[in-house]
Amino acid sequence: MPSTLPDGDPAPPDGSLPDSATRRIGASGFGVYVHVPFCASRCGYCDFNTYTAAELGGGASQAAYVDTLTREIELAGRVLGGAAPPAQTIFVGGGTPTLLPPGDLARIVESIDKTFGLAPDAEITTEANPESVGPASLRLLRDAGYTRISLGMQSAAGHVLKVLDRQHTPGRAPRAAVEAREAGFEHVNLDLIYATPGERAEDFAASLDSAIAAGVDHVSAYSLIVEDGTRLAARVRRGELPAPSDDVAADRYLAADAALSAAGLTWYEVSNWGEECRHNLIYWRGGDWWGFGPGAHSHVGGVRWWNVRHPARYAAALADGLSPAAGRETLTADERHMEEVMLRLRLAEGLPLDRLTRPADAERLAEDGLLRLDGDRAVLTLRGRLLADAVVRDLLP
Repeated sequence: MPSTLPDGDPAPPDGSLPDSATRRIGASGFGVYVHVPFCASRCGYCDFNTYTAAELGGGASQAAYVDTLTREIELAGRVLGGAAPPAQTIFVGGGTPTLLPPGDLARIVESIDKTFGLAPDAEITTEANPESVGPASLRLLRDAGYTRISLGMQSAAGHVLKVLDRQHTPGRAPRAAVEAREAGFEHVNLDLIYATPGERAEDFAASLDSAIAAGVDHVSAYSLIVEDGTRLAARVRRGELPAPSDDVAADRYLAADAALSAAGLTWYEVSNWGEECRHNLIYWRGGDWWGFGPGAHSHVGGVRWWNVRHPARYAAALADGLSPAAGRETLTADERHMEEVMLRLRLAEGLPLDRLTRPADAERLAEDGLLRLDGDRAVLTLRGRLLADAVVRDLLP
């Protein structure tokens, strides 16, 4: 979730959408995102819209949060008026959603089901920090309908976790993954971060081995980005830590792809390997979703909007019967095309060549070894994945 909100047009106080948007909803999938903005502590690299108890201030309450969310879910039901199909996916992210009691997380699913309905095979995901769950809470979450859990592992090396200000011990994330499987979760993801200052090649290899040994069916691996305004950025600026190296990040990516592929976890998106996360595919394929919670972003039928960031302002707007949206924009045809190229090219299924303004550019990039032309689609090669942003720039007008 972005650390700052974009500029945009004022959003209607009642959250209403143009008929042109609601008529198109669900054509490429419909999902629900729920943002839970609470964390027990703030990691040094994190610039997400999250709050510790000390940062939260007055006017917002973790205990009352699901009641506040329910008001926005009910508002969405009034706005869409039955136009939305049953939700195919729910993704509860944060923050640390599992700081809420399992009963509260169950109520979120119940409220969404009551308002939109759920597809019979709906994928329902929650994120979790490894230290915030255990066998009992995992069983309760599974009983509440959650089918997928995404655990923040980041690294198996204690000194790397210390640089990232993570609170869990090196072995806790893999153990939590095993516990989730034992609790009946069908799908378990572990998140890894690579190229942290001080991380050695053998540290990352051990992290990959640990994630694979945990028996998960999905691994996400992201290069560390030093975000302005974070404690990590301040430490790099003061010279306490070196800035992450692009060359090291490329080596780590190649190591991840080799190890995960050998373990049977095939890449399906540049930073993701294994059983596809259906919720994220809705984003990457240009589908529709309603994002609930402070700072959450939504997209319906070419209209995108974003909520106010602070939980107190979010709660106050909904208590007054108003939409918590801070602004919105209607995407132009050119903007939709740019995003389609940017997002779909990241997928292993590739981008249809007829979506390119200049298909000859794809042929040139294929000659350079950055793309593979697979029938009527352009697919990133391994080298192309390392340079995905540059490939996208070359393909856009």
